[in-house]
Amino acid sequence: MHIILLSRGHGAARSLNLDLRLIVAVAVLLLVGTLVGGVALGSWLTPTVRSPEPDGAARVLSEKLAQLTASRQDAQRQLDAFSAHVADLQVRLTRLDVLGARLTELADVDASEFDFSLAAGRGGPEEPLEGDEYRVPSFAETLDELTLQLDSREQQLAVLEQVLAHRRVLEAESLSRSPVQNGFISSPFGPRTDPISGRVSMHKGMDFAGEPGSDVLAVAAGVVSRSERAPGYGNVVEIRHAEGYATVYGHNQSNLVQVGDLVQPGQVIAKLGSTGRSTGPHLHFEVRKDGRPVNPAAFLARAESEK
Repeated sequence: MHIILLSRGHGAARSLNLDLRLIVAVAVLLLVGTLVGGVALGSWLTPTVRSPEPDGAARVLSEKLAQLTASRQDAQRQLDAFSAHVADLQVRLTRLDVLGARLTELADVDASEFDFSLAAGRGGPEEPLEGDEYRVPSFAETLDELTLQLDSREQQLAVLEQVLAHRRVLEAESLSRSPVQNGFISSPFGPRTDPISGRVSMHKGMDFAGEPGSDVLAVAAGVVSRSERAPGYGNVVEIRHAEGYATVYGHNQSNLVQVGDLVQPGQVIAKLGSTGRSTGPHLHFEVRKDGRPVNPAAFLARAESEK
């Protein structure tokens, strides 16, 4: 390219030769530089925020953490359930211990035989198992052990209940004491010559002669079912006992108990007298089993042997 330059001041002319390829190259460089600078400036002024997608390792770790959290929550729920179950078993065991202590006291059983406050004796030669020396018992094993203890307590209480029931039967059968403190047998049980009519008749009880106004005693625990004045018996008291037994106390000077009263063995229930069909101060004493009279002599002999 040939360029002519003219000067106004001097009127002279100059010529300048430029290479066209060089001009084009410079223009291209300027254009590229402008574009690169604009892009860089735009990126610097308005940066783009992108959330990078997690790679495979991060995703696996996230899944493991989620599984661990779920497992911990499930384990906590199971722990809460086991704890509640264990607490319930411990409460049941405490109640059984209290009941056992009460029954032992009521039954008057040797405390060393049924002492629920002491731990059960256990032991024996040690036989180490292969593997770890110590292993924490599982919840299931703890529950099984508590269940076995409950079963043991229940069996002990069942045996104790049988002892009490058997003792009550023996008490009712033996009628553990004499109905009078002082006196003598003036007429036994069975056929006899009636002291008033003179005829042979059946004497359904046993007569104890004694001092008027002396104490008449209950021979066993029971409930008063009769306290009144009746033909032949005069003032009479009847007491119902266990296992269908009943005792009758007749010719009393006065009755000291009322129907429905609970009486204990040896309690004073009346005063000895001569009311009703009687020839003198005495106690007419009967023992009945299911309404049928039985000979009181066997019970009195047993009572004497227990003194």
